[in-house]
This record gives sequence, C-alpha cells and structure tokens, in this order.
Amino acid sequence: MSLARPLFVALVAASSLVVATPSPAQDNYPNHPVKVVVALPAGGSVDMVARLLSQQLATDLGQPFVVDNKAGASGQIGTPVVAKAAPDGYTLMVSPASFLTTNKSIFKTLPYNPETDFAPVTKLVNQAMVLVVRDKTRFATVGDVLAAAKANPGKLSYASSGDGSPQHLAGLMFESRTGAKLLHVPYKGGAPAITDLIGGVVDMAFAPLPEALPHIKAGKLHPVGVLSEKRAVSAPDIPTLREGGVDNVVLSAWIGLLAPAKTPQPILDRLNKSAKTLLEGDSKAKLLEVGMEPATSESKPLGQVIAEEIRIHAELVKAAGLVPQ
Repeated sequence: MSLARPLFVALVAASSLVVATPSPAQDNYPNHPVKVVVALPAGGSVDMVARLLSQQLATDLGQPFVVDNKAGASGQIGTPVVAKAAPDGYTLMVSPASFLTTNKSIFKTLPYNPETDFAPVTKLVNQAMVLVVRDKTRFATVGDVLAAAKANPGKLSYASSGDGSPQHLAGLMFESRTGAKLLHVPYKGGAPAITDLIGGVVDMAFAPLPEALPHIKAGKLHPVGVLSEKRAVSAPDIPTLREGGVDNVVLSAWIGLLAPAKTPQPILDRLNKSAKTLLEGDSKAKLLEVGMEPATSESKPLGQVIAEEIRIHAELVKAAGLVPQ
C-alpha cells in the first residue's frame, strides 16, 4: 500500500498535466476549411464584414474560411447552427449585435442562449447609428426634431427595419432619454425603410451609417447627428447628438465574431489575434469607406458587452411596453 499510493498520486498528476496541455489538433488549427455562418442574406454589412474577415483569416491561418449565409427569422435559423456545433473552431459566426442582445427581450423563447451557448472572440466593427431626415428645412438640427416631437406627441414618424432592430432600439432610446413620443413604423429590412424615408412616407430614421451614407453623399438625406460618443471617422462632418444638446443617446450596431461555447482557449486566442488584421491595410480602408470602424482593439471583452446590452435593451423594451413575440 505504501508504494501504491505514491504511484496513484503520480498518475493523477500526470493525467492533469495532459489535460492542461493543448492537443495536437489545437496546435495545428486549422488543418481543414472553416465555416463562417452569417444568419442574414448575402450583400449586407454583416455579410461584407464576414467576407473581409474570412479573407484575412485564410491568409493568416492557411486554410479556407467559407461564409455560409443562413438567413431568416431574425437570426433564429442560422444562430442555433453555431450554438449546437462542435466546439472545435471549425464552425464560427459573424453576427450583428441584435441577435445576441435584443432578441432575448423581444422573443418569448429563443433556440439559443446568447450568454451561455457561445464563446465570444471579439467585436469586429462598430457601425454608428445616425438620425437622418429628408426635409432638411424642417429638421436641420436635433433641436428641431425634439421641438416637433414634443409639439405633436406620437405623430413624428421614424422608420426601422423591424421590431427589435437596432433602428427600433435607437428610437426607443431617443424617446426614453428625451421624453419625446414618436411613431414607430417597422419595415421588413433597412432598404425599404430608407426608400420610404426618401419618398417622404416617414419623417426620419435612425439608421446604421453604412445604410445611410450613400444617400447622405448623394444629397437625398440630411444627417441630423450620430448616436455615438464622438464623430464617426467615416463622416467627420456629421455632429453627434450630444453636440446638439441630446445626451446619453448612444448606440452602435456592432458586429462580432463568436464560436460555440467550450471552444478551446488556444483556438479562440488564435482567431482573436488574426482578427486584428482587420485594423490593417486594405480591409481597414474598405470598412472606413462604407462607414464602419474596426473595433478589435477595444479593451472591453465582447462577452461583457453582450451581457450589459442585454440588460439595457430589456429595460428599453419594457419601458416601451413591447410584448415579446
């Protein structure tokens, strides 16, 4: 017995050492193609970021990273695919913030848990939200918008890409922080919302800068202000709402990179390191050109951002009296 116990202790210590050591599969990651799920159609800003990132990761890590669009049901088709995938780094997700934050408040049930089913890698980009109008004469400043809203409660209309979208959340935040009462007009996507704004069907919209910027440059829309702490690098001439006297209305339609929960940390670290190349060269220039700003150098972990925004968005949805679907 005196010999058996030391041998048992030694075996336990050795097995613990083996568990703590990265496996050859992790060391060689990736050694075959990686799927990058986007729970939205091809052609939008999230898809664009996913394809730029995939090109960078393929160059850095030596294997194809293939974008797989699984659109529909406000992210509830594509997102669960990643939540249920093997945690081996070969199924990843590039996702808009709303699928990970707002969805938890606006749906009674979700086929995934945004806080426990994923291993957040990093935030990739920020998309500033911008308040835009067609009638520059009537709404030159955010003060003009506020005055009109308070003079006619519930009549000044704003378009969004649907209930619970970043555009809708921006409107709810604007109401909550200013006391204004607006009329929400949801659309099935950002493009038709912007089209109707240009056509004069609605008064204004809170839009992601990449959606609005081409129309701003063409003179079809007037930017009242961005919903950010500072002016957007891509559009430095547009003031912040804070500069116009409206404080605490700050919202970013960010896009992030995630893996399934329990993905080994060495793989997450490798992906995080490579994702930072979005801050460099042609990719950075392409992002800035369309109104997106690389965010991989932010110090706050993505998991913390998700948890904080779930709470904030839940409060906005509750205050607005929205009933989960």
